[in-house]
Amino acid sequence: MVTTYAALLRGINVGGSRKVPMAELRTLLEGLGHTGVRTYLQSGQAVFTAARGDEESLAAELTGAVEDRFGFHVDVIVRDHAYLRAVVDACPFPADRLEGRQLHATYFSAPVDPERLAGIDAEAHRPEEFRLGDRVLYLYVPDGLGRSKLAEQLARPRVTRDLIATTRNWNTVVKLVELTRA
Repeated sequence: MVTTYAALLRGINVGGSRKVPMAELRTLLEGLGHTGVRTYLQSGQAVFTAARGDEESLAAELTGAVEDRFGFHVDVIVRDHAYLRAVVDACPFPADRLEGRQLHATYFSAPVDPERLAGIDAEAHRPEEFRLGDRVLYLYVPDGLGRSKLAEQLARPRVTRDLIATTRNWNTVVKLVELTRA
């Protein structure tokens, strides 16, 4: 069975470092035997189909291939269309009434124990809010991510320890659902 996936590469093409040209990423994925390869934006999203593997093995394979090709380690999360659709469907915030820069999803490589978030004083950060979902954290930041003190708290090692975490704005979240639709 062929499945369509999105690969989310963490921290590439930011500030001129860890450059991974999208054309080379497409070629790399095709070289791994994947088909229907497309990239979205320059910030590390690729869509592809695969007839073998699961999310974890595909992520590990791409992580190794990027390191071999570019000479540096990049964390990768791979998710299939059904999961990406479920993230959108489960959004606890009124996404249709918000700007894409106000709503974000942080994807995690594994489930997050809610205890990791227990030390964050949510009331102190209002009107910003967050909710934990299935391997995802939804973050509402009315003034954008760059100014968010809550986002800083959520990115601390206490929350992300032993996990890969990568954040996308809501426009990208929705676009990945569209791009992975078979």
